[in-house]
Amino acid sequence: MEDKGQEKHELKDVSTSWVSTSRYLFYLSIGATVAFMFAMCVALYMHRYQGNPPVEIPSSTLYNPTYK
Repeated sequence: MEDKGQEKHELKDVSTSWVSTSRYLFYLSIGATVAFMFAMCVALYMHRYQGNPPVEIPSSTLYNPTYK
């Protein structure tokens, strides 16, 4: 009777069952990927382009240039 309990415990143990280990590592890698993507989205949002700065255009480079 105690043998079956030990066997069930060994099937659920990560160190003895490669199926549980690979499933754990798969979900861990999915979680790490999602966390990394979320962090990159937040970083891109925080360092986004803030708008057009006022740029002075010389009058000689316009479509109809004016020269002095």
